[in-house]
Amino acid sequence: MSISVKMAEQLNQQVANEFNAAYKYRAMSFCFADMGLKIFAKRFEQQADEERGHAMKIAKYIQDVNAKVELQAVAKPKHDYKSAKEIVEAALKSEETVTSQINALVALAAQENDYATRNFLEWFVEEQVEEVASMRELLQWVTMAGENNLFQLENRIAQSMS
Repeated sequence: MSISVKMAEQLNQQVANEFNAAYKYRAMSFCFADMGLKIFAKRFEQQADEERGHAMKIAKYIQDVNAKVELQAVAKPKHDYKSAKEIVEAALKSEETVTSQINALVALAAQENDYATRNFLEWFVEEQVEEVASMRELLQWVTMAGENNLFQLENRIAQSMS
């Protein structure tokens, strides 16, 4: 089985998108660590690893359908966030962007009657629902806690991570 050239190009772009997301989360993790928010840093480090896993999952699929993986450059992420809220807002926006990207891939698969790719992408559709909801919830927590109470919020986050 193989996929169209256009689908292969778009999946390769998504590999880059996922690696970029991982890189952004890694930079956010370092910012949290610099703020002394070690639990936030750990959560965002885990998120970076998860995004890298998404990239690898797509890359393997590209190979499984007899196409070539073509890695692209990773953009330099923002690293000068001023607050925890700013970081989480950026993370939520990033997840919403990834959701749009995944939806575009699903639409292309449907347009091309590429049922295998569409089926493969369903996992990512469900994953993005979870990712956006999780980041939206974290933003609510950070907003309610305010910058002065984030250390207390870290205890709640630590409990949700275990």
